[in-house]
Amino acid sequence: MNSLSIILPAKNEAEGLRRTLPAIRELFPQAELIVVDDGSTDDTAAIAASHGARVLGAPYSMGNGAAVKRGARAASGEILVFMDADGQHDPACIPRLLDKLAEGYDMVVGARDGSGQANLHRGLANRFYNWLATRMTGHQVMDLTSGFRAVRADKFRQFLHLLPNGFSYPTTSTMAFFRSAYPVAYVPIPVARRVGNGSHIRPVKDGIRFLLIIFKIATLYSPLKLFIPVSLSFFATGLGYYAYTFATQHRFTNMSTLLFSAAVIVFLIGLISEQITNLTYLRDE
Repeated sequence: MNSLSIILPAKNEAEGLRRTLPAIRELFPQAELIVVDDGSTDDTAAIAASHGARVLGAPYSMGNGAAVKRGARAASGEILVFMDADGQHDPACIPRLLDKLAEGYDMVVGARDGSGQANLHRGLANRFYNWLATRMTGHQVMDLTSGFRAVRADKFRQFLHLLPNGFSYPTTSTMAFFRSAYPVAYVPIPVARRVGNGSHIRPVKDGIRFLLIIFKIATLYSPLKLFIPVSLSFFATGLGYYAYTFATQHRFTNMSTLLFSAAVIVFLIGLISEQITNLTYLRDE
């Protein structure tokens, strides 16, 4: 069996760790257990150390994605498992992810059902992200934003430079794997109610940021799939407006010129973005 490292980003999650770490140790006594303390002000580091975890501390909070990157760099295992430290993810599900990974996949994600979403707004947003990612990649995406996943370490580290320091690392890593033709699978998992502190998600600020994920999904995978429809919409609007003005005023207006120009500019930006994306994923073998 490949060596295993289990990584838990944690910010003020002492209560969750008290429940999660013993369960992990019972199931995987030989696994490397890493808790990345993201600037906690409670007993997170002490609780993690008391259960034999390797603690990577930070003097201040850098974000969930930053904690994941630090853990991935420090881990020695060939297989990395990422999971939340708040008690929502059941360690008993880890063998299911590993079994699926052994079938030849490079990433296996634990897919939450509707009951695993924090609220209705988050649930609807995640459904939309899943639908968009499915359309972009041509593969069924069951849970784009789940942080419970098992990956092959060498593949995952190839994309550390792409991962943001905030909460959208699952989206970025999933789309990067799809873009690089690394097989991804999903395994349904239950999700419990979190313990300890409330969610670190801020509705207004993070709502805007999650909206930007929609555009990030497209630009990470294939920018032209986003820019071409926008370009065509400008062109169709310009053509329709020209037909209207020609029929009513018998002339070609400045607005039609602006819309046609916008269509061309957006298309050209899409071509440039596509080339940049190709260069981003280009690497030496």
